[in-house]
Amino acid sequence: MVFTYTRRMHNTNGTASLTGTGRDAATKPPDGPPPVIEVAGLAKDYRVFDKPEGLLASVTGLFHRTSRLVQALRGVDLTVGRGEFVALLGPNGAGKTTFLKLLSGIITPSRGAARVLGYVPWERADDFRRRFALVMGQRNQLWWDLPATESFRLHREIYRIEPARFERTRDELVDMLAVRPLLLQPVRELSLGERMKLELVAALLHEPEVLFLDEPTIGLDVVAQHTIHEFLRHVQAERRVTVMLTTHYMKDVAALCERVVVITHGSILYDGSLQEIVDRFTTHKIVTLDLDGAPARERIERLGFDCEIRGPQVVLRIDRGRIADVLPEILRGAGVRDISVEDVPLEEIVADLFRAGAAKEASA
Repeated sequence: MVFTYTRRMHNTNGTASLTGTGRDAATKPPDGPPPVIEVAGLAKDYRVFDKPEGLLASVTGLFHRTSRLVQALRGVDLTVGRGEFVALLGPNGAGKTTFLKLLSGIITPSRGAARVLGYVPWERADDFRRRFALVMGQRNQLWWDLPATESFRLHREIYRIEPARFERTRDELVDMLAVRPLLLQPVRELSLGERMKLELVAALLHEPEVLFLDEPTIGLDVVAQHTIHEFLRHVQAERRVTVMLTTHYMKDVAALCERVVVITHGSILYDGSLQEIVDRFTTHKIVTLDLDGAPARERIERLGFDCEIRGPQVVLRIDRGRIADVLPEILRGAGVRDISVEDVPLEEIVADLFRAGAAKEASA
């Protein structure tokens, strides 16, 4: 079969499209393997109706309703290759969950185009639905009143998984997460962390090629988060699953993702590596000094950098280019017991990006 490829073009109505000959044409780049996910000009608008409080307003609303347009996504372009682990970051209401819902075919776009594994998601082809999985931290796919093992059997029937393959995959996943003692217990009796582990098992029973995760660690304790990190890292490496993750926990990003996409107000503000986001959006490093005793503020301020004194501990923000020059001077000072040099925390960098996006939107 001969494929032709057009990376992005426009229809006569001005909306982006992905075109080609054959099902996979839209996602096959000129060189190298085809991307698993390709999005061009994807947008989603919602019409929201406002209702003032009070009985009279409710009666009036029966005849005249005021509404406003909410642009959840505004012409997003994105390409994701096979085996990538991508973090989608953004403040509440940025459009992250809407984006995942579009890519999984739950909702349809207002305009734009997308291909996942060569399929248009919102056409909801059966073959496509057997090749991806969506896990939402605030939604359950397991039956609430039944043991998880019954939901697993239902998944086997829905996805038409061969019994031998099903049992092999189930046992592997269950043992990796150490949840075998929970399989016969009704889901409603499980803790949040236990339910999330079983949700992940259910999502991976049919061995999907693409996994969408919407805040899978929300509300989980440190131990549960660490267990899920290890599990996802192993599954992604062993099976070459393409994973897109939305989260507000920067520990998820640091532990799992090499690529970060920052979305604010429905548009992509940044798309690049995790290390690049640190190098590009910070101008300084954080130097922490542990001293023998509380220092004189005048002595610390003479260094010429922003400082914070916490008893015998001093935290300095030093320009990245001056670290090598300043550290010897600091170490020559008396009473330095320990010193550490660290990048600015990822949470702080991302928060600055969110604020920058909000300021840009306000000035537009």
